Amino acid sequence: MGKENKEQKAVQLPENAFRELKEGEEYEPLMQADKVYPEVNPWSVTWGILMAVLFSAAAAYLGLKVGQVFEAAIPIAIIAVGASTAAKRKNALGENVIIQSIGACSGAVVAGAIFTLPAIYILQAKYPEMTTSFMKIFLASALGGILGILFLIPFRKYFVSDMHGKYPFPEATATTQVLVSGAKGGDQAKPLLMSGLIGGLYDFIVASFGWWNENFTSRVVGWGVDLADKAKVVFKVNTGAAVLGLGYIVGLKYALYICFGSLAVWWLIVPGMSVIFHDQVLNMWDPSITQAVGAMSPEDIFKAYARSIGIGGIAMAGIIGIIRSWGIIRDAVGLAARELKGKGGSLDDVKRTQRDISFKIIAIGSIVVLLLTFVFFLTGVMQGNLLFAVVGILLVAVIAFLFTTVAANAIAIVGSNPVSGMTLMTLILASVVLVAVGLKGAGGMLAALIMGGVVCTALSMSGSFITDLKIGYWLGTTPKKQESWKFLGTLVSAATVGGVMMLLNQTYGFANGSLAAPQANAMAAVIDPLMNGVGAPWILYGIGAVLAILLTVLKIPALAFALGMFIPLELNVPLVVGGAINWFVTTRSKDSAVNKERGEKGTLIASGFIAGGALMGVVSALLKFGGLELSIADKWWSDPMSEVCSLIAYILLITYFVKATKSKKK
Repeated sequence: MGKENKEQKAVQLPENAFRELKEGEEYEPLMQADKVYPEVNPWSVTWGILMAVLFSAAAAYLGLKVGQVFEAAIPIAIIAVGASTAAKRKNALGENVIIQSIGACSGAVVAGAIFTLPAIYILQAKYPEMTTSFMKIFLASALGGILGILFLIPFRKYFVSDMHGKYPFPEATATTQVLVSGAKGGDQAKPLLMSGLIGGLYDFIVASFGWWNENFTSRVVGWGVDLADKAKVVFKVNTGAAVLGLGYIVGLKYALYICFGSLAVWWLIVPGMSVIFHDQVLNMWDPSITQAVGAMSPEDIFKAYARSIGIGGIAMAGIIGIIRSWGIIRDAVGLAARELKGKGGSLDDVKRTQRDISFKIIAIGSIVVLLLTFVFFLTGVMQGNLLFAVVGILLVAVIAFLFTTVAANAIAIVGSNPVSGMTLMTLILASVVLVAVGLKGAGGMLAALIMGGVVCTALSMSGSFITDLKIGYWLGTTPKKQESWKFLGTLVSAATVGGVMMLLNQTYGFANGSLAAPQANAMAAVIDPLMNGVGAPWILYGIGAVLAILLTVLKIPALAFALGMFIPLELNVPLVVGGAINWFVTTRSKDSAVNKERGEKGTLIASGFIAGGALMGVVSALLKFGGLELSIADKWWSDPMSEVCSLIAYILLITYFVKATKSKKK
């Protein structure tokens, strides 16, 4: 017993884990390079696949509702720790990393798929000839995910080893701490399970029974209605548990930037447009608009005009990211080339903790996947037109490769991947080029969206994968094993996402249903005019682009601000509420150790809210799909009292969150 306790105490990250190394200093991970540990076996692979299925379903639901995909790494790590503790498995650290690595494919593949592919369903209402199938969704997600893995592996050493201590890696840090505390014998799973139950039940009641409204708005009082109608000013907050948890993990600083972008649109641009263009019908890029700006609701002004400024901002923020990362791209390619030339010896000469898949296999694998993608484009998307397929694959290959480093860089610095901005860029470029070579209309839209789906999944995967590789580097797992089994997780997640997306579209609908799919709607709004010869709102994109450049000059994160500009207000405000809870619980005590403990416990509770809320959302969707309609929302939510109930429920939820972070020990 004494020996076991001694071993558990010895499980501690080295003191140089999070700082830059001195000259000649090496980082020695927890699992020593000269020893072999259990990593890949039936236990870790089975649990990894199970996590990939569960969290793909949960993340797809939340992402389509909120427009943001949560990183599943933390909750998966906690479940892995809980399962290995319950089964009394020894030396389970390596196994848990593999479970987390396979399972985390879920969030990455989901982000790639749901930001683009639901736009096909959205546009179907207008263009019935646009059709998709499970196989198309699966192939776009799977091929994109595999490309993202293959393109990132040459950059691994640069990001995780050469830049050790220079990048904070927030997501990877949190997950690593969870895995380490599990190996110590820590009791991490309890707060997660408890908050998962509470958050899940809370969001389930709203989604399935509608006992209170999902939003609280300023329209709850008479003067608020007048303010919205006359001045076009409105305040909204989504009172869900999952979005609150998301805000906590994003943190106050980043949440404020997102919210400032949102408020700039909703409280300055929307009312300003109503004042300036009060009697004018602005429909040069959208003939379906027939109302004068002053007659529109604030929500309509946002959808028709203001959101496009956000789209322009996101696209420009993506370009600025590439320019800033050019040095990284050049260095990493050089590193990969040197590895290729210098690989005369066997892999056995390389330390276990630095062993990658051979670069020859990566090079051959990349060519094979690009050829498969080309065949998919030629036969399944471009109706056998060789020119269109060649143009499509060239665009996908170049953009995916360039933006891979941007995605990894963003994750390494802020823990947030600007996938949507880069995908919008891809869609705009793809649409302009495809129209130029003669592919337009519904066929062009379908082609551009599938291409966008492949690129988006590749970028999302590369951002997510760098987190896994950093966790592995800190703990001492074998990179080659993480890289090899990531492919399986990608295929499983792609199959799950395809099924869940078709289910949710049939149940709720993306165009006008309760799953608004904000990102995909933005993509549909961008692509439709471009493919039909109607001018896109280049002026609005241009204003957004100039704004992104100004923000960058002022050292304000342009991407966060621009994202806030096009995601609806009610989904941005709760991020600040969650971020404010994070700030509050981590600054209350004079003892920094107490603050740190409360902050870590808060991360577990937030992860529970996210995972519980999202999973119960999928359960709710399945009930509706099965024809079980239990909600009273249709009648009750039009009553302002439903919003008052919503506010009371929200205050109780926040109170539980804050109190639950306090330590029970005196």
